[in-house]
Amino acid sequence: MQEKIRAAPTLVYPESDGEPMAETPKHQQVMIDCMDIMRSHFRKLADVYIGGNMMMYYEEGNPRKSISPDVFMVRGLSKKELRTYKTWEQPSTLDFVLEVASPSTYTRDFNEKMEIYAKILKVKAYCIYDPYHEIDPYFVGFRLVGEAYEEIPLVNGRIPFEVLGLELGEHEGVLRLYDPVKSAWLLTSEERVGDAEVRVVQEFLARQAAETQAAAEAHARQEAESRAQHAEAELEKLRAALQRLEATE
Repeated sequence: MQEKIRAAPTLVYPESDGEPMAETPKHQQVMIDCMDIMRSHFRKLADVYIGGNMMMYYEEGNPRKSISPDVFMVRGLSKKELRTYKTWEQPSTLDFVLEVASPSTYTRDFNEKMEIYAKILKVKAYCIYDPYHEIDPYFVGFRLVGEAYEEIPLVNGRIPFEVLGLELGEHEGVLRLYDPVKSAWLLTSEERVGDAEVRVVQEFLARQAAETQAAAEAHARQEAESRAQHAEAELEKLRAALQRLEATE
């Protein structure tokens, strides 16, 4: 049976804008780490989707109306594979967006993108971060109030985002998420594996030290018992000699 030739779709929504994922490896790593940490933190919630560097279309029938957030989170969407994000098929309101900025992108991040996120996508919280600190401000967060953004004050050098239940800040020179409930910085998968390996080594060394200490204490007890037995034997010899001396008198 001859296979039917399918017609190509008349309207195409490209999966890429042809631009690289990030300007530098450092920018790329910030995006990867943040998505990794957020996916791990929200892994038990089936309706929280974390994505990034994905073409997002916000007007049906017009592929030119698009944007590509570096990192984003949306509630009410299952953890399924998406090739593009279409707001008429997926939740149209996003909860959080992070743009990893640079001198060549900050004008768009602070103007055009901010306008789209506030008035069209209704992004509840928006963060801009420059890992090289070349723009001013290099780290700033906003919450949506009406159709405009209001800057979120820093607390202990971190920006608290209510929509995440987490705070963003620099930890040891890199952008990380902080859990205020646990009072702890959240780790990447690689860091968690590294920490686990360190804990295994530490536990092994602790067991070795305990075993060595126990062996040393057992040896010391044996030595003490041996000396006590030797002293008792010498005392018995002295007693026997004293008895013989008394018998000859």
